[in-house]
Amino acid sequence: MISKIDRKAERVRRHKRVRNKVSGTADCPRLAVCRTNKNIIAQIIDDENGKTLVYVSTLDKEIKTKKANKEAAKEVGTAVAKKALEENIEAVVFDRGGFIYHGVVKELAEAAREAGLKF
Repeated sequence: MISKIDRKAERVRRHKRVRNKVSGTADCPRLAVCRTNKNIIAQIIDDENGKTLVYVSTLDKEIKTKKANKEAAKEVGTAVAKKALEENIEAVVFDRGGFIYHGVVKELAEAAREAGLKF
């Protein structure tokens, strides 16, 4: 009998593997991306102190696109980069959250790079 693959468990496994290598510090925090069917969330996190420094999602009022598509990912990427630069954060470590670096996640990363973040 063939068992069905639990996609969420596989993503969590990939995320744990990435998190073993990627950690945010005060000098170079972690840019974590979460993608759902309805929203896109990006956070800049200092793992040493356990603090979220910057938070942007499609639920925010300044983001015009309220879907989880590439256009919304571009808006979230530029917004998180602008807020990070206001907080004097220039370099981050990218954490894709176990998601494949493709489509929405890739657009968010490229938009953040174009807006001035270095990773």
